[in-house]
Amino acid sequence: MPNVDLIAPTRRRCCALADDVPRGSSWEFHWGDSSFDDAADGRSGDDTGVLVAAPARTGAASVVGVGKVYRTATEQVNALVDVSKDFPRGRITAIAGPSGSGKTSLLRILACVDRPSAGSVLIEGGVVASLRVRQRRALRRSSVSYMFQNPIDNLLDYLPACDQVHLASRLRGIRTGRDEEQRLLGVLGLDHRLRHKPHQLSGGEQQRLAVACAVIGHPAIVIADEPTAELDSAAADRVLEAFRDLRTEGVAFVISSHDPRVVAVADHLLRLDHGRVVEST
Repeated sequence: MPNVDLIAPTRRRCCALADDVPRGSSWEFHWGDSSFDDAADGRSGDDTGVLVAAPARTGAASVVGVGKVYRTATEQVNALVDVSKDFPRGRITAIAGPSGSGKTSLLRILACVDRPSAGSVLIEGGVVASLRVRQRRALRRSSVSYMFQNPIDNLLDYLPACDQVHLASRLRGIRTGRDEEQRLLGVLGLDHRLRHKPHQLSGGEQQRLAVACAVIGHPAIVIADEPTAELDSAAADRVLEAFRDLRTEGVAFVISSHDPRVVAVADHLLRLDHGRVVEST
């Protein structure tokens, strides 16, 4: 299934196009800004390229000396300055910092949506910059999931929960069995909601369903942008419990948040301020 950007399926920005879905239908979704796919690099390719290995780094993902500069007509903003971090499988890494500290810029670079101005991004030991356009799309399809802050933005409003997870696995190019999908929903406390559509779920249940869609098919990394910001305290705790429980799936969770509870449950912490690393554990 070509040209699939990021999983899980969402109705806003992050999903994809299956082979048998007509263009222009309600099943076609794209990132609003996929500057990593800009054809200006003058190269074309296919989905079969091999990542260039980086022998010293074999975790789910890494950033090495990453910088990001945004330029306008009147100023230059250094959103990230020399940021390095490994994101191991089976661990939660929290990215913390005040607004404007560079958290979102780092997430977009990790998701292979934006290019860094300096440094390298590695996914499963492969240097992303070495890949051609279609290879990067294939990498995002198979290895990267992205969760948005608003729970409903992570889901398709007309599909029941079990079909949301099934579609996510299909879009990743993996055919999981219904038993596996239902097992995952059961782990997340949604086994009694299999036939419920998003509008029939609470905000916390919607976000836990989004977690299921994100981890199905075992991607290398799940990136969550403020996943508890729209939830009440009890619902936020259940979502964080879901992240903890699913570490055994072998996925690297990278969660950006202002919420101190996220930092408390994380195995590792990257704290940013004005684009610079001020704490890394």
